[in-house]
Amino acid sequence: MPAGPVQAVPPPPPVATEPKQPTEEEASSKEDSTPSKPVVGIIYPPPEVRNIVDKTACFVARAFSLLVISDGSCPLFHRLEEVPLEVLRQRESKWLDMLNNWDKWMAKKHKKIRLRCQKGIPPSLRGRAWQYLSGGKVKLQQNPGKFDELDMSPGDPKWLDVIERDLHRQFPFHEMFVSRGGHGQQDLFRVLKAYTLHRPEEGYCQAQAPIAAVLLMHMPAEQAFWCLVQICEKYLPGYYSEKLEAIQLDGEILFSLLQKVSPVAHKHLSRQKIDPLLYMTEWFMCAFARTLPWSSVLRVWDMFFCEGVKIIFRVGLVLLKHALGSPEKLRACQGQYETIERLRGLSPKVMQEAFLVQEVVELPVTERQIEREHLIQLRRWQETRGEPQCRSPPRLHGAKAILEAEPGPRPALKPSPSIRLSPDAPVPGSQDKPKPPKQVQKEQQKQAKASGQLDQAPAMGQAEAVAAAGDACPPQDLPPKDLAPQDSAHHRSQESLTSQESEDTYL
Repeated sequence: MPAGPVQAVPPPPPVATEPKQPTEEEASSKEDSTPSKPVVGIIYPPPEVRNIVDKTACFVARAFSLLVISDGSCPLFHRLEEVPLEVLRQRESKWLDMLNNWDKWMAKKHKKIRLRCQKGIPPSLRGRAWQYLSGGKVKLQQNPGKFDELDMSPGDPKWLDVIERDLHRQFPFHEMFVSRGGHGQQDLFRVLKAYTLHRPEEGYCQAQAPIAAVLLMHMPAEQAFWCLVQICEKYLPGYYSEKLEAIQLDGEILFSLLQKVSPVAHKHLSRQKIDPLLYMTEWFMCAFARTLPWSSVLRVWDMFFCEGVKIIFRVGLVLLKHALGSPEKLRACQGQYETIERLRGLSPKVMQEAFLVQEVVELPVTERQIEREHLIQLRRWQETRGEPQCRSPPRLHGAKAILEAEPGPRPALKPSPSIRLSPDAPVPGSQDKPKPPKQVQKEQQKQAKASGQLDQAPAMGQAEAVAAAGDACPPQDLPPKDLAPQDSAHHRSQESLTSQESEDTYL
């Protein structure tokens, strides 16, 4: 046959295939998260952005208060759990009552505090609640001016250079930290530098930067510093020491607990000889701030500040269980590389706020189990490696343990109301229901007797004359000073639900 030009073979026509029917779970999740048409005020990232988005995108959505809806191509965008406004206001009122009577609640109703932390702290009070739960508020009151003193000190140049290089890496798309030299980066530098001066033997660890950044999103620098001190000294002692011995011990504890929670995942990791440090170091040292979606991070931290490090262990066990806990999931993890990639790319469903919190609450891992495993692993460490070089203080499991371990008398927490009026200022609505003149006269007599200014009670004729004169006068003609005691009581009880002192609430 004569050679001729080669003609391109046209591609075959597309074969019509029956569309795959979504399951009930997929259909319901799509109805909940994807609107039928664009909605004004909701930002949809373009496809080219969705294809390259990484885990930081979850923080971007919350940082700029944008509700980002995904069409399914970007699993890391989660619809934030919506709480009805009326429920949110009720929770705020309950939390305000607890915070205004914190010592009493911690002493008698700690279980109720724990349940409310599991439900989620209201955003308007989260920063203030974290300070009370961690004991940072007490530390601040016990050390007035300490942070300013550390802030004015020059600091160690060895740590200052490292801190400077890490500032722009912390939540780079967040409004607080987006600009070099901005107020967020300046406060982050101040907090981290102050800690190196507060604990010069420990210095600075890179994992402290995201911890401090999350705190700064909810409170000013001084309060964030004392919360960071409590995390490093009470919740996670030894985590940020030079040799990282505490995190190595907790890695072994996590792996031992995994055998009871998910034997399949434990057996797979043992067979692959994957050291726990390869997947749990960032989880634990950053308290999942760089792993989970932002809404899940906040819920985990709410429980962490209340119940302690067992929440961190529970979250890690839940993630390992659902990533490697069944033979079907292990088929794609035949080697170390595939297993590590699976743990780095966790399923969005597992990290979803409501699902994760429910799993964490129901997981039966207690402080006693963690401490028992700690003693076992510490004994093995001493047998194989000798005594640990870092002698960190004992770990305290949550807010109640920190409160009980506080040495000596401590100042009572007395939050001040955010709305202050002069004593003679009338209360809105008080003119509608004034006190009867006789009741006003009786209160004046009681106050005068208590202060020693009244020698004898007025005669009955005088009292009746005053009462008759009061009946003849309209209510608005009553002197403002008579309503002052009522005003102050009203001001103490009717505190704002969404604002506190600048050092207590920081949005």
